[in-house]
Amino acid sequence: MDHLNILETPDRKLSKMVIVFSGWADAAEGATSAVKFLQRKLNAKRFADIDPEEFYDFSQTRPHTTRTRDGKRRIHWPANEFSYLADAEPGVMVFMGVEPNLKWRTFSKTVAKVARDHGVESVIHIGALLDAVPHTRPVKLSGTATQPGLSEFLEGQGIRSSKYQGPTGISSAVMQACIDEGLEYTSIWGHTSHYLQAAPNHRVGATLLQILVKLLDLPLDLSELQSAAAVFNEEVAKAVEKDDQISSYVAKLEGQYDEAVAAIEIPDPAELVRDLEQFLRGEQRRPPSDPSS
Repeated sequence: MDHLNILETPDRKLSKMVIVFSGWADAAEGATSAVKFLQRKLNAKRFADIDPEEFYDFSQTRPHTTRTRDGKRRIHWPANEFSYLADAEPGVMVFMGVEPNLKWRTFSKTVAKVARDHGVESVIHIGALLDAVPHTRPVKLSGTATQPGLSEFLEGQGIRSSKYQGPTGISSAVMQACIDEGLEYTSIWGHTSHYLQAAPNHRVGATLLQILVKLLDLPLDLSELQSAAAVFNEEVAKAVEKDDQISSYVAKLEGQYDEAVAAIEIPDPAELVRDLEQFLRGEQRRPPSDPSS
């Protein structure tokens, strides 16, 4: 793979991998801000990257330029970097990338191969998407997992499976490549209020990271990010309060959100009947108890 640049070999097995993509799959930078916090707190070390030359149409995904302190111009190409968390145990690999324009299958197989070659067994993707949800309610999360145990974990965290069907992004292609390599795969999305333009959205980032550290089994102190989320909430509340139109719209979303939550919490009568019938059948099969016991 000429497009894969190996900078060093990590000195440990990396059993888990975190994947995040900027851009379309990162509404208000909710996902990348969470992973950057993780990398900063646990001393991420870059060990490989993917050369962008054959995966991007640079007229569509344009590089950016900046000026150095001495006035020179520097070009920043789309970056797809592999790192590992030096201060994490067990070993965790992180891949932070930009959705490519070209050769999605080759790109995805490269990511999956790097994971497999370094001992990764479980891959966790996090993303953020725009949705008609109010910022005044708990952050809505959706997700999916390839293993029953992981699916049960997501359900236990209140993360419901997405029913979406239609055009997809690079995260789905990477998921398929990882599955083809025999890796477990979990994908979690934070739903971002579409009327908020501020970035990064620390509220979504903090919520995603709370789930991520549980999946990674990392004792990471999130108080700094949670404080940033609280400040974010306060600033948003002030801005919304000043705009009657937005305030009215948020109130409408709150009603829709609460109705949806209530509908989920109300048990299905048919399911209750089935549960009762199953319980009664079990009682009938049970031998009578000894009254002297």
